[in-house]
Amino acid sequence: MEIRSACILGGSGFVGRAVADHLCDRGLRVRILTRNRPRAMRVAVLPTAEIEVADPHDAAALARAFDNMDAVVNLVGILNQGRGRSFHECHVELPRKVVQACHVAGVRHLMHMSALGASPTGPSEYQRSKAEGEAAVRAAAGTLPFTIFRPSVIYGEGDRFVNLFARLVRLAPVLPLAGADARFQPVWVEDVARCFADALGNPLCFGKTYELAGPRTYTLREIVRFAADTLGAKRAIVGLPGPLAQLQALALEILPGQLMTRDNLLSMSVDNVTKAPFPEDFGFRPAPMESVVPEYLAGAAVPRARYARYRHHAGR
Repeated sequence: MEIRSACILGGSGFVGRAVADHLCDRGLRVRILTRNRPRAMRVAVLPTAEIEVADPHDAAALARAFDNMDAVVNLVGILNQGRGRSFHECHVELPRKVVQACHVAGVRHLMHMSALGASPTGPSEYQRSKAEGEAAVRAAAGTLPFTIFRPSVIYGEGDRFVNLFARLVRLAPVLPLAGADARFQPVWVEDVARCFADALGNPLCFGKTYELAGPRTYTLREIVRFAADTLGAKRAIVGLPGPLAQLQALALEILPGQLMTRDNLLSMSVDNVTKAPFPEDFGFRPAPMESVVPEYLAGAAVPRARYARYRHHAGR
């Protein structure tokens, strides 16, 4: 299927910027739907990108944004609720509106971002809402080609994961850590974006759900230790037992920025890993954290992110 244009919801965010970059590299006309034009300035400079200011939760606005678009990429997601945003609104209601707007506009392929661990019986509201959003997309089977991606935690330049812990280890010699033994399989944002780009319009990918994870599993403690060692900071990392972990999550939930919430802690009660190998449909192996993270934690300039992508993907 030939795809010449795509509308990205969440295109001004961390993952969205990488996806937009890959699609523009391939010559597609890319429409970035955003409620905040200044936030989209980093993607507005891409040669084939256009910015459309609209509320993605407005069904009529979605239909207008999808008009004359061959494909839609839905990357909208939140880790924490607040400021009028809820998991149900972003992860369930929005996918339903996106599917309906795709039908109205005649979109030929919908790609949807879910999350590794999404489950209707998951311990957290985040995981359950992600599963319900997947169900809304799958309900379009037979009338709208779709592809669902389930990444583990995503890292890369500008992430809110490794960079967060890098900031924290700079602040104090001892870091108390809730969920220290939670297990993750982090995946590089450029590898996730490449999978979206490779799947676009590919009938081999229609109707499939792909779990995207990196080549190695780490505990949260190991990830924080890795960030500290990369920065040359000798820090004591103290794992907090259940009641103290709950207390820390509650305190951080109340503070501005919500570095962690009780729902986040519930998500971490199950391993965020996959038993499946990286999908063979994409024909490359994901980059290990050790080959990517030191570059951006050391203060690599933004343009080097693209060089890193070329270097890691060369010859794969």
